[in-house]
Amino acid sequence: MRLGKAATVAGVAGAGLGRLCDPELCEAATDAAADGITAAPAFPGIERIEARFHGEAFSPHRHDTYGLGVTLHGVQTFQYRGQRRYSQPGNVIILHPDEEHDGGAGTDEALRYRMLYLEPALLRRCLDADGQAGAALPFVGQPVLADAELRQVLVPALSSLDEGLEDLAVDDLLVRLARGLARHAGAKAKPLGLLAQRQAHRARDYLEANALAPVRSEDLEVVTGLDRYALARHFRALFATSPHRFLVMRRLQHARRMITEGEPLAEVAAATGFADQSHLHRHFRKAFGMTPGRWASLVGSTEAASWRRATAG
Repeated sequence: MRLGKAATVAGVAGAGLGRLCDPELCEAATDAAADGITAAPAFPGIERIEARFHGEAFSPHRHDTYGLGVTLHGVQTFQYRGQRRYSQPGNVIILHPDEEHDGGAGTDEALRYRMLYLEPALLRRCLDADGQAGAALPFVGQPVLADAELRQVLVPALSSLDEGLEDLAVDDLLVRLARGLARHAGAKAKPLGLLAQRQAHRARDYLEANALAPVRSEDLEVVTGLDRYALARHFRALFATSPHRFLVMRRLQHARRMITEGEPLAEVAAATGFADQSHLHRHFRKAFGMTPGRWASLVGSTEAASWRRATAG
């Protein structure tokens, strides 16, 4: 559902939440910018973007990271866990790993927001160091929050997307995010035993190191000493996704970087372990809610032009 331009959001879900946006983020938060995505320099385990859209932006998709962000301008809307959600400027967005969602503008007005995508393994390390080894990752059932304290945790990381993150700043960010998420999380699941944790971490490290190579179930059984079914259970409990999706997402992250740099899609597919362009296309859309060509056009990649020529007619 989208609201008319003259309509307010007072009558929809999420109305009455915080509307004030931090000056650091909102200086440029106008509705004049064309649709597009700006990506910040990468930091291991963290991606940051600013997105600007009119209308629908992302089809239903899911990723294996936490999505943490702030709405800057317009009304942000998305379907999440069976409900249509709405976020106003200044609200905090929290999406749990592997939860399907779409996204776009809730009115005819332009939408602008910034997001930080956090790999659960980083949060996992922070929780373990805080005496919560093996505890379930915090799950926040309400994805739109009027939480000024949590917003102020995110603002420094999202305010300068042209600059990289520094190690010490990330250390503090993770500690404060863990606390903020814990405040909103529900009941904690029984933690995994120490051995199961080590085995799941070994599998994750192996998958990350061999993301662009063929990986079989037998390989992970040898690496971890677990049968494939126990490993799948422990891996999901610790990292909120399956070993297979973790591997595919690492490949897709490589693919997205190559597309942003202007590499031809056929070469991207071959270099990142996909059978062909159509195979890459299907997985890319499921993970990011748009086609590789659409991503290329939004980030200004030169690949966009060749993609349009290849698909014309």
